[in-house]
Order: sequence, then C-alpha cells, then structure tokens
Amino acid sequence: MNRLRQSLVVPVVTVQDASQAAAMVQALVEGGLTCVEVVFRTACAEEAVRRMVEAEPRALVGAGTILTPQQAERAVQAGARFIVSPGLNPEVVHWCHAHGVVVIPGVATPTEVETAMRLGLEVLKFFPAEANGGVAALKAIGGPYSKLTFMPTGGVNESNLEKYLSLPQVACCGGSWMLPQDVVAQGDWRKIKSFAQEAFQLAQSIKRKGK
Repeated sequence: MNRLRQSLVVPVVTVQDASQAAAMVQALVEGGLTCVEVVFRTACAEEAVRRMVEAEPRALVGAGTILTPQQAERAVQAGARFIVSPGLNPEVVHWCHAHGVVVIPGVATPTEVETAMRLGLEVLKFFPAEANGGVAALKAIGGPYSKLTFMPTGGVNESNLEKYLSLPQVACCGGSWMLPQDVVAQGDWRKIKSFAQEAFQLAQSIKRKGK
C-alpha cells in the first residue's frame, strides 16, 4: 500500500497481446510510473502479468477487474502483488486476506463503504469515479469515514487529476489516459514513455502544491 500511495498515479492497462507486455511496463516504469494494474478483461491478461513481472523488477504489478477468488488466485500465481475489483465481493476480499494479498475493491455508496469497513478494509476504489459524481461525490461520501482512503478510477485523466489528488482521502488515482489505444496498437513505446513522464510530472507537481 505504501508503494501505491507514493505512486499517486496507477496506469490501468488492458493488454490485447501478451507479447507487448514487457515493452509496455518498461516504458511506463522508465516514465516514472512504477505501479501498474493489468485488467483481467482479455484472454492474455494472466500471461501479461507474468511477462511484466519477469521483465521489470522495479514495477509493482497488480491485477484489476478481478471478479472471483479463482481469478485472484491465478493473478497472484502469475506474480500480481495487489488485487483490484470493480465491486465489493466479500469472497475475493476473504481470499486475499487469507493469502496476505492487498485488495482494493470498488465502492460507490456509503452502504458499500461501511460493508467494506466491516471486512477490515481501509483503502477502497471509488468506481466508476466520474459516472458516480466525481470529486464532489467522493468528497461527500468520504467525509464521514476519515480513516479510509480511496483510489478513484473511471474517467480520471490529466484534466481532473489535480482535483482528485487534492482531496485528503485520496491515496492515488487509477487511469489509462497515458496509454492511448492507437499508440499501444502501434507499439510506439517511446511515445508511451513520454506520456507516462507527463503523468508522473503532473502528479508530482500536484503533490508539491499540497505541501
């Protein structure tokens, strides 16, 4: 969790071709983004995690869109160090806790937040962030729960990143704006590295403003 908090920005990666995984994670890390969430929405996601972990030891690679304990197990066996899910699934949470794996489930309402608290969670994913009211909604929802921190994901980009990171209850933000699909498809890793650098520098400048 400390690594995730320090990263400020977590690229949310959809890998269509596992052969791109190594170059992709290297470009992100060289650009300053060392925590990566690989979403389990494609057939090659598990292999992509494995290749990223092997290719870039500086990266903290996690798995997202985890819907079942079985998926969580496969992701961890592939090398994932943290698990992210779109919703609050107690079975996934229990499996992760039993195996000492950081888990960040998605929530969008106070009821879900309180359910997560009863499961012993302190860091939650606010998802989908913009569709659920954005910064104003997260500020209102998080207000009564001062001991919790959030990773807003879904619609977060360079234009609203500062608003999210300025909230005291935000640990880091997930996003994919530094990974345009057309650029990834072309395998232009130099450009991806540049986009990652821009995201990293923006996050760091926001952090400095907050001091």
